[in-house]
Amino acid sequence: MTISRREFLARGTAVGLGLTILPRLARAVLLPSIAVYKSPTCGCCGAWVDHMKANGFEVAVHDMDDLTPIKSRYGVGSRLQSCHTALVGGYVIEGHVPASDVKQLLQDRPKIVGLTIPGMPMSAPGMDGKPFQPYDVLSFDAAGKTTLYKRHTS
Repeated sequence: MTISRREFLARGTAVGLGLTILPRLARAVLLPSIAVYKSPTCGCCGAWVDHMKANGFEVAVHDMDDLTPIKSRYGVGSRLQSCHTALVGGYVIEGHVPASDVKQLLQDRPKIVGLTIPGMPMSAPGMDGKPFQPYDVLSFDAAGKTTLYKRHTS
């Protein structure tokens, strides 16, 4: 069977597109759901949930009046804390960590407990303060030791 040059190119383009798009679709489909524990009255936590959903995560929200038991159970010491705690793929995400950092964490699978942005930096997702103010995302281990995970400068 012979095919025309045009048909050959069309088939090749379709295959090339498939090889480009399919891995991205597979990664999107493979994102685990994320459980978020937050205060029922916290607007910035709700905005962070929206940020995570907009970035492909399925989010289960658990409103709680007291987050202390969750933070304690998952090793989030007082100096690591923010306004909400999330669990995803075996990791703890404390505060307004960008979805891109969570995705990188899930891809790399380092041997840490999780990521945190202590406090509530005004430029982090869900806070969205202007003008942009740089902030750091920290990784933390079971002993509470932190290491710079990513510096956000813009």
